[in-house]
Amino acid sequence: MEKKSSAATGKIKLGNLKVKEPATYGAGATGVFTALSHLQKERGLINSLAPLSKLNQLEGFDCPGCAWPDPDHRSKLGEFCENGAKAVAEEVTHARANPDFFAHHSIEELQSWNDYEIGKSGRLTEPMILEEGERYYRPIKWETAFKAIAHELRRLEHPDQAVFYTSGRSSNEAAFLYGLFARAFGTNNLPDCSNMCHESSGIGLKETLGIGKGSVTLDDFDQAELVIVMGQNPGTNHPRMLSALQKCKEHGGKVISINPLAEAGLRRFKNPQQIGGWIGNGTTITDLHLPVKINQDIPALKWIMKSLLELSAEQPNVLDQAFISQNTQGFEGLVASLEKESYEQLEKACGLSSEELQKATELIAERNKIIICWAMGLTQHKNGVENIRECVNLLLLKGSVGKPGAGTCPVRGHSNVQGDRTVGIMHHVSPALNQALNKTFDIITPKKPGYDTVHCIQAMHSGKAKIFVSLGGNFVSAASDTYYTAQALQNCELTVSISTKLNRTHLIPGKTSIILPTLGRSEADEKDGTLRFVTVENSMGKVHQSKGGLAPASEHLKSEPEIVSAIANAYFKNNTPIPWKKMGSDYDLTRLKMSEVLIGFKDYSERSKGNGFYLPNNAREANFSFVEGGKAKFTINDSPVHHLAEDEYLLMTIRSHDQFNTTIYGLDDRYRGIYNERRVVLINPKDLEKEGLISGSIVNLSSQYYGVERVAEKFILVPYSIPKGNLAAYFPETNVLIPIDQYAKKSHTPISKSVKVKLKSTDKYFQSISYDKS
Repeated sequence: MEKKSSAATGKIKLGNLKVKEPATYGAGATGVFTALSHLQKERGLINSLAPLSKLNQLEGFDCPGCAWPDPDHRSKLGEFCENGAKAVAEEVTHARANPDFFAHHSIEELQSWNDYEIGKSGRLTEPMILEEGERYYRPIKWETAFKAIAHELRRLEHPDQAVFYTSGRSSNEAAFLYGLFARAFGTNNLPDCSNMCHESSGIGLKETLGIGKGSVTLDDFDQAELVIVMGQNPGTNHPRMLSALQKCKEHGGKVISINPLAEAGLRRFKNPQQIGGWIGNGTTITDLHLPVKINQDIPALKWIMKSLLELSAEQPNVLDQAFISQNTQGFEGLVASLEKESYEQLEKACGLSSEELQKATELIAERNKIIICWAMGLTQHKNGVENIRECVNLLLLKGSVGKPGAGTCPVRGHSNVQGDRTVGIMHHVSPALNQALNKTFDIITPKKPGYDTVHCIQAMHSGKAKIFVSLGGNFVSAASDTYYTAQALQNCELTVSISTKLNRTHLIPGKTSIILPTLGRSEADEKDGTLRFVTVENSMGKVHQSKGGLAPASEHLKSEPEIVSAIANAYFKNNTPIPWKKMGSDYDLTRLKMSEVLIGFKDYSERSKGNGFYLPNNAREANFSFVEGGKAKFTINDSPVHHLAEDEYLLMTIRSHDQFNTTIYGLDDRYRGIYNERRVVLINPKDLEKEGLISGSIVNLSSQYYGVERVAEKFILVPYSIPKGNLAAYFPETNVLIPIDQYAKKSHTPISKSVKVKLKSTDKYFQSISYDKS
C-alpha cells in the first residue's frame, strides 16, 4: 500500500458541526434564497441575472450541472434549479486563480487545502506549468505548452502509453475531436467518467434492450401511471426532475421510491415557480417509500415479481402477456428461477416487510405505464449490471418499454457525459465507428481495446502508461482508492488538465504538469467577430445547441475544440490528412464531419437549433432487433451476498446538497440537517448503541480487502434513519476506502455504494457538536 499523503486529500480540519432534523421537503423559498446567496457571494446578484436569464433557454447555454432535459416550452421565470444556479455561480465567480495567485501559493501549500478551499480559488486565467523539482506553477505561452505536450507524446515508445480521459462537461464537438485525436495518435485509451457511474447501466441495457441509453423522453412523465425511483436522490443531484414527478402526480400518477435513505425532495416538493411552492404545503411526491438495505434491490424486485406472477394466475391482465409473447425471450427461465425463491429469505435480504412489498406489488399490478429511474445507488456495486437487468425484467413483465409513459430512465448526473459517449469517447472498439473514421479522415484507427478508468489508473501506477491528459474533470477526487490514484498520477512523466477552475488533480502532478484554461459554458466563444455555439446531448438522448454570452474570465482563454485541435496539430504538424486547425476554429466543419461519421447526425448544425433533435433509439420504438436473439431479453440475476463480519458495516458514499460531483459549493447538507461539516457518518441509532458509542463520537473508518487496509480518519458519527448495518458518508472524503481492484463485473465501475468497513473509535468526542431543533 502506498504511503498516505495529505496532498491527495488535504489536511483534516473538523468544523463546528451543527445538526438539525432532516428537511421534510425539497426546493421552495429556502432553495431560491440559498441559490441567490451563492450567486451574491461569487459574482454579485445583479451581475448574475444575465447568465441566469440564459441558463437552459433557447439561444442560451446548457447548465454545466446535471443532464436533466429541458422542456420544449421553457419557463420565463427561469429554467434552472438551486444546484444549477450554484454551478453557474462557481463558473461566473469573480475569484481568479491567475499567475499572481500561483506565485503566492506553493504546490505544498495548495495540497494542504481541502477541496472546498481549492474550489473557491476561482477561475484559471492562463496556461500554467509545474516542472519537475519546482514548487510553484508558472505561466507558459499557449504555443509553448502545445509543443511541450507534443514533444512528450513523441517520446513515448508506444501510443498506448498515453491516456486520454474525458469528464462530462465537454461539448460534443470537443469530445469528437478528442476521440479522433487519440485514435489518430494510435490508441483507444479513452476512459471517461461514465466508467465510474453509468457504465453498468449501458451494459445492462444493451444486453437486454439493445441500446445502452434510457428509452423515455420528458413527455413520458406526463403520461406515466407509475414512476419507480431507485438508488437516487433527485432533490440534490438533479432537482429539476422533481418538476417532472410533480406533473406525473398532477395527472394521477403514483411514485415509489426505493432507497436506504428517505430523501427530502422525494417526500415533498415545493415548486418555487408556483404560489403553492411559497405559501402552501407543496406536492407530496412519494406514495410509498421502501427503505431497502444497501445493494439489496434485487431481492426486493424478486419478491415483487414473484408476487406479480402468482397474482397473474388469477388476474391475467396483471402482466402484459401479448408483449411478453411477441417481444421477449427468456420468460420461462425467469419464471422458473422466481419459483425457487423464498419470500421469507427475500424479505430478510432486502430488510423490507411483506406489508411494504405487498403495497408496492399492488401499485405495480394495477398500472401498465411504468417508468423506472435510477442512478449510482444501483450501478456502483459488484453486481451493478445485474441490478439494471433486474429493473428491465420488471418492465418487460408489464410491457412497459417502447410505449408512451413507460420505459427505462438512467439519470445522468453530469452534463453531456452521454453526449461524449455518443460521439466516440469509449475505450472499447466499435468497428462501425472505426470504419467511418477511417473513411472520412483517411486514417487507420487502432483495433485493440483501450484502458477504462480503473485500468488506466493501474497502468499509470505500474508505469505502463506515462502521459495522462484530462479533458475536464477532477480525476483524483472522482476516482476510487485516492492514495493509489494519486501515486499513479505522480508516476507519470506528464499530466495535462484542460479545466475552468483549479482542482485537486492539478495539485497531484506528474513529473511535469500543465494546466490549460478553457472557456466555461456561460462564456462567449467568439472567433473573428462571430459568436460560435457548441452542442450537447441530454440524459434522454436529445441533442441541442449551447451558446454562452458572458465576457470570458480572461482574454487568454481558449475553447475546448481549439485546445484539442491545437495539441493534435502540434503533434502531427503537416503529416496528417486531418485539417486540425480548421476544425478547431470552424465548428460547422467539425459538425459536418461528425454527420459523416455518426448515425443520426444528418444536417447536424441546422437540426441542433431550437429544441434540437432526438437521436435514434430502438427501445423507444419497441424494436429489440439489436439484442442477441432479436427480442428483449429476460435475465436471471442472483441476489448479492456481502458476507459481513460481526463488526463490519456496508458503507455507501453520497453527495451533500452543497455539492455537485467533486465540486464542493459549501459545507452544508441542508436536506439531511448537517451543517458546517462534511466528515460525518450517518449511522442507525441501534448500531451506535451496539458499538458502545454516542452521537458525536469521532471514529476512523477502515476497509480491508485481500489483506490491504485502507483508512479514512476523523469522522463524526451522527444518528440517522438508515437501515441497520448500513452507513453513509460523503465522497470524495471516503473514496480512500474504495479498493482500486473492487468493481462491477463487466462494467468495472468501482463499488462506491457498497464498501465493507469497520468503525475504529478514537476515544474522542466532538465537543462542539450542536443539535438544533429549529
